[in-house]
Amino acid sequence: MYLNTFATSLAPLDMTTTDEFTSLLQSADDLGIRHSPSVEYRSRQTVIRGLRFHYLEWGVSDAPPVLLLHGGNQSAHSWDLVSLHLADRYHLFALDQRGHGDSEWTRDQDYSFETRAADALEFASELGLSSPVVIGHSMGGYVAMTMALADPRLAKGLVLVDVGPELSQRGVEVIRDFVTHNVEFDSLEQFLDVVARYDRFRSREHIARTLKYNMLCRADGKYASKVDHRRLPGVSAMPKPPTLEDFKVLTNPVLVVRGEASDVFDPDAAARFVAALPNGRLVTVPNAGHNVHSANTPGFLEVVGPFLAELAQVAAT
Repeated sequence: MYLNTFATSLAPLDMTTTDEFTSLLQSADDLGIRHSPSVEYRSRQTVIRGLRFHYLEWGVSDAPPVLLLHGGNQSAHSWDLVSLHLADRYHLFALDQRGHGDSEWTRDQDYSFETRAADALEFASELGLSSPVVIGHSMGGYVAMTMALADPRLAKGLVLVDVGPELSQRGVEVIRDFVTHNVEFDSLEQFLDVVARYDRFRSREHIARTLKYNMLCRADGKYASKVDHRRLPGVSAMPKPPTLEDFKVLTNPVLVVRGEASDVFDPDAAARFVAALPNGRLVTVPNAGHNVHSANTPGFLEVVGPFLAELAQVAAT
């Protein structure tokens, strides 16, 4: 049984009429995140490359497009507060990537960066997104990088959140250990206890409001992760990322966003990445770890907002 609301057909579902939207507005008010009093926000479904994909659409069709790609073990809803704030200026599309959120799991368990990038490229083409800014966090950042390297003409610019070609193996192992050992629970309260101990930047109340997007209730009464954690023999659980050398030819504007307290993306690795980019810049968000945009959403918006505005202004001239 699903715990959250989403479109169950190809017809869009207006999410602003749901209790979930009311809960989101409460979190925004708590954090002082400004937003338009009138927001267009829809849950939608589409079929791409033989799979059913769920996505969230924010804003109006004549605004500059932004494609949002979530991190591993997360969903399109991880961008809700960001999208709520930006929806009066941009047309945002937050995709539930294969095997995550409310999108379909694959039979062959092909979750490589190349396959996810092909999904996102086809998604952008299917929806007619013209030169979107692509924002990707962690796994979604790798997907965004792979997309840009495969088709540099696609993106007007990239925002890569706490991710780069070189990550701290120690930090990656901490995340992997948390994910692999927290797949099912007897109650949502038990899951909340675990997440609250792990996530030191968000309040327990705010975490509780988002649990419904990460778990479902099975027929046996247990609560289980909505992410496909199955593994077939011979299928790599951690695909190989691009290298620094690969990015020396990427001329797209790139904003690299690092969480100041991140144990995944070290400062020197971030600096080397930006140095390899022909048109890159680095910003660091305080009071945030790896999940920058959820740990300190106002701080994230403060650094990303001007970058988006700059790209939109260049496109308009």
